[in-house]
Amino acid sequence: MSDKIVLVTGATRGLGRGIARGLAACGHIVAVTGRDTAQLADVVAEIDRAGGRGLALPCDHRDDDAVAAAFATLADRTGGRLDLLVNNAAAVHAMDLIAPGGFWEKSLKLADMIDVGLRSSYVAAYHAAPLMVAAGRGLIATISFYGAVSYFHGPAYGAAKAGADKMTADMAIDLAPHGVSAISLWPGFILTDAVRAMPPDMLPEDLRAMLPTWETPEFSGLVLDRLMDDPGLTALSGKALIGAELGERYGVRDTDGKQPVSYRATMGAPIAFLP
Repeated sequence: MSDKIVLVTGATRGLGRGIARGLAACGHIVAVTGRDTAQLADVVAEIDRAGGRGLALPCDHRDDDAVAAAFATLADRTGGRLDLLVNNAAAVHAMDLIAPGGFWEKSLKLADMIDVGLRSSYVAAYHAAPLMVAAGRGLIATISFYGAVSYFHGPAYGAAKAGADKMTADMAIDLAPHGVSAISLWPGFILTDAVRAMPPDMLPEDLRAMLPTWETPEFSGLVLDRLMDDPGLTALSGKALIGAELGERYGVRDTDGKQPVSYRATMGAPIAFLP
């Protein structure tokens, strides 16, 4: 067991759940938020089996009071310590995202990503920052994607991701005098539990051919574990970082042994914001 305490928001499924397992494999205490208490219990059990120690924090990230209460519980259970916040919670309406047509022809629910995704990350960071500032160390990592700089699933998705990157850059400036860092993390395409569980014949042939190159969600957790201890972390603070490139920097491979690929050449590079 390590002595580090990490919190992954929106960890009952998808990328967040895998990140929690990846961080647990490094021996950390891993707190997780989510709305479904039964799923949270399952995630905590997975964290414990992976080698960490899980802590469930039931929380709807649409509710600022619920978020404040979750952080209060975390502070009480950990003596006010938090080494890493992973802002992953997002309102993703997958079928609406991939539906054909312009944004005005799709459900207005897609704008929820700006609320639970961008705004919720701000609120979580608002509560995490005092814990980290008091300790003089810590890392806030917000999940973003190449959609911040290229068209991907339309304007609501793009606005949420681009906003996350600029928010991170500005948070890093405020946090720098206190020894705390903030970054955006761009994973690649993710082989989630749901994708892995799908029968192969249900997937289009071109998608089936791509799956071997997709990252497991645990890979992002392994990369974040190394990033926390990087002696050059302060120089990376404020930047949007590509997970696959961090993997190469640290010599971290995916759980199946592959080296995930960067899509910088085909989907765009992060914008560097001037301080």
